[in-house]
This record gives sequence, C-alpha cells and structure tokens, in this order.
Amino acid sequence: MTDAMRNSLCKAVDGSILMGHVRELARWVKLSGTPDELQSLRYFQEKLDEYGYRTRLIMHDAYISLPGKARVDVDNHTLNSITHSFSRSSPASGVTGRLVYVGEGDKMDFENRDLRGAIVLTEGIASPGQADRASHAGAVGQIQISPHEHLHEMCVSPVWGSPSAETQSDLPTTVVCTVSNEDGSALRERLVRGEQPKVTLHAEVDTGWRQTPILEAEIDGPEADGPFILFSGHHDTWYYGVMDNGAANATMLEVARLTARERARWRRGLRLCFWSGHSHGRYSGSTWYADQNWDELERRCAVHVNVDSTGGIGATVMKNAAAAPELIGLAGDAIGEEAGSEYAGKRMSRSSDQSFWGIGISAMFGALSEQPPAPVKMRNALGWWWHTPHDLLDKIDEKNLVRDTRVFVHTLWRLLSDPVLPLDFAAHANSLLDELTALRASLGARFSVDELIAAAERLKDKAAGVHSDAALIRASRALAPVYYTTGDRFAHDPALPLPGWPVLDPLRKLAKMAPGTDSARLLTVSAMRGRNRLAYALRNANEVLAV
Repeated sequence: MTDAMRNSLCKAVDGSILMGHVRELARWVKLSGTPDELQSLRYFQEKLDEYGYRTRLIMHDAYISLPGKARVDVDNHTLNSITHSFSRSSPASGVTGRLVYVGEGDKMDFENRDLRGAIVLTEGIASPGQADRASHAGAVGQIQISPHEHLHEMCVSPVWGSPSAETQSDLPTTVVCTVSNEDGSALRERLVRGEQPKVTLHAEVDTGWRQTPILEAEIDGPEADGPFILFSGHHDTWYYGVMDNGAANATMLEVARLTARERARWRRGLRLCFWSGHSHGRYSGSTWYADQNWDELERRCAVHVNVDSTGGIGATVMKNAAAAPELIGLAGDAIGEEAGSEYAGKRMSRSSDQSFWGIGISAMFGALSEQPPAPVKMRNALGWWWHTPHDLLDKIDEKNLVRDTRVFVHTLWRLLSDPVLPLDFAAHANSLLDELTALRASLGARFSVDELIAAAERLKDKAAGVHSDAALIRASRALAPVYYTTGDRFAHDPALPLPGWPVLDPLRKLAKMAPGTDSARLLTVSAMRGRNRLAYALRNANEVLAV
C-alpha cells in the first residue's frame, strides 16, 4: 500500500498548478526585508492555509546587505560593474589603489605578498573565501572577473547568519565589484604588459539590521510533540528570481498539497519553512530559526530536506544531488524512480540554508537538477542566468519542474510514512571507515586511529538492525556535528568550505608533517583532541543504536 500510495502521489504532481505558482512569483522582486517580499509570502500562506496547514508569519531582526550602485573607473574610462552583498561601501571619492592580479584568489595566491592598500584583480564569480583572504591581506578593494559577459549577484560575507559579537570582525573590509570577462581580461593583460592603470572603485551597499519574515507551516504527526520532517527553501531572490528560488517554492507548495491529502497515513509531522535572508544575509533566516528553536529542533526534528532552483531549462543532470551518507540511499531511490537517472551522490557543501548540522540533524538536497558540463567555469551548474536579471519565467521547463517535484514528493512521502526513518548509518560508517583507513595508512605508527576504526566497525554492525526512530535521531545528533562541523553544536562555522569530518583535520595535517618537529608536536596535541571528539561521538551513537 505504501508504494502504491507513493506512486499515486508522484503521478498526481500537476504541472499547471506548479506553473501557476511560478507565474505568481514571477511578479515580485523579493529582496530580503522588503514589502514586496512580504506581500509575495502572503500568497504562500493563503495556499498553505487552504491545504490545511497551521501557519504563522514570524518577523525577526536580521543583518541584511542590499547592493546598490557600483562603478569601476579605469584611467578615464568607466567599466560596467556591480557590487555585492556585504561589500564595504566606498567613500564618495571612491577607493583607489594599485592593481594586483591574484589569479583564482586561492590561499596560495595570497601567500607571501604585500597587498596592503591594493585592489586585487581576481578570476571568477565573487565568493566569501576570496573576500576573506583579501580582507586579511590588507587589500582595500577587489575586482572580480566574471567568467563571461553576465555579472552575477553574490553575498561575500564569510559569517554564517547575522554576525554576533564574536564574528562581527570577520565581515569583509574590502570594496568588491564585478566586471565582465572582456573588461577584466583587458585589465589583466595590461598588468602582464607591465602597465599600472589607475583604478577607482565606487560602491553603495545598504547594510544593517532590518525586520525579515519567515513563513512556517505545519501539520502534526500522530503525536503533537512527536518527530517532524523539516522541508525548507529560501523565498528571497535576486531580481525576480523565477528559478532561484521561485520554482523551488512552487515545488514546496505542491509537495505540501499532495502529502496533506494523505495525512492520516503519516507517522511523523511535516513543517515547512520559507526563509528570508538567504541571498542578502548569508542564511540569516535559517540561522536565526536554528538558534531561536534549538531545544525543540534538537528534540523533535528528524531530517531536514532543502529545495533550491528546480525545473530549469536544460537541467538534465540529476546524479550530483547532495545528501548526508545516511540519506544517500533514499536520494538514489527517489531520483532513480522519479527521474530515471543514475545517482552518484556527493557530500553537502556549506550552502543551501544548512544551518542545522550543529544541532545534529541529517540533511539532504538543496539544488537537485543541474546543467550539463559547460566550458564556462561557474560557481555551480544552475545556468548562466543564475543570480542575474535574466532569471525569468522563460528559464523554467514545466516538464523538468514536474520531474523535480516528483523527486521531492517521493522523498518527503517516505520520510513521513516509512515505518522506520530511512536513515542508513551503516552507510555513514562505511564512509567514515574509508576516511580512517586512508588516515591509518598515511599516519603509520606515528598516531593511532585503531580505536576509531573499531568504533566505526561497531557502528556499521549496530546500524544494520535498528528499528527505532528515536535511536536513529539520537545517532544523528552524535554523528552529524562531527561530520559537518568543527564541533560546536551551538555556534555556526564560517560560510567557507569544510572537508568531511573537520575534527580529523589535525590528523590529516600531521600525516604531512615531518616527524619530530615543533609543528608536528603541536599538531599531535590537536590531533588527540580531534580523535577524542570523534571517539565520543561514535560511543554515543553506538550506545543509542544498541537500545
């Protein structure tokens, strides 16, 4: 009956209803904290009320940055440009400095270079990592060279969520502008020829605290205070943002409509959250929600499913959707059955409002369907129109939108109705064992990980026969923080890349260090603490899975 019901719901996804929602969203420019964003959100609230959900609009303070006018003056010529969320505003006279090319702007590009007072010329779409490195190097400005003629709006803050007293100093200190590939390449070539053009950056950026909305909609499971699935996506947009994230919001409404029809069969509740502050506050809405509701989320939230940018034209690649190791099986089933695609799986990146890993909530998805590989190097594979004024209704393919929405209906239905949550911690253990086995080979006799390997083997064995939602949720509370974060369950790591199991980073570094050096001894201290943190997480997971 469960498979038949799931298939029936997936087949019932209605393209005309989806496109109706998308056309409504295509009317609004939804900048975080603006009246148009709130007005658009009320459309969703009316629909969810109609579908039988208990809804509320939550208003909260968030630190939001809205880019304004920008200008890049080179000698006596002005280049077309944009500035970015969390760029510093320039003084009225602009910011002038010597121009220095730093390639891709990676860590090595900034090492051993005196960039105080400079304007750095950097390849690619603006990123928080580049802004962070340029700020710490003492640069006063950045010029980003777009990979093509389009200029992509971006948020360059490395601070996850609104800044705190501890993280405010980590906000960028540079004026950041992006120019086209043609204009940026011409600047680079002038530097190669030994010229030193006079460059002045002008930027107006409105950054400060403002009230932003979150729409929450919920239907309880069999127990009002029992476990629930969090299904979320951001509502704020750059420009009209019809694909990113209007189409995904439409997907959320259609999943909500269809699953609510069979709520009597649910074993867990469903909570939808539409975030503001994703684009202009570095995930400020979801971060505030995680902080404000930490205790309830820790007790009750079983899994977080995020949705972003569904239904794009030409989005035929499905195999790269991201999921936690314990949810890769579910993701593969949903994508295989509803999209007819193979699934490779990949680790989730530091993006997509994944503000709940510290709490210990297993998560999956974000972006689902992607563009095929292209010669232009983008930050992602969501299309050349992503984060530009061209993200309009003509970028949505109704058939692709139906396909993607069916994947989410399949996923959410199983999470709501499976007798036991489809969390496969044996798969998580296998992934960890691969990591630990490689570490043991590289560390040799210098530093033992044998106890960690033994604990991961026990996890693999114990996870195979678990039939308790409560045990699986408690296991995720132990394992997700050490897999995705540096270990503080009550704070948020910067919006910068992190490898799997960041707690093992000191061990990885130790393996590359010459034995007997002071650096190796210092890293050994850090490695012991990382090993202890992971051993503790594995012990807790094994204890709850043994119940």
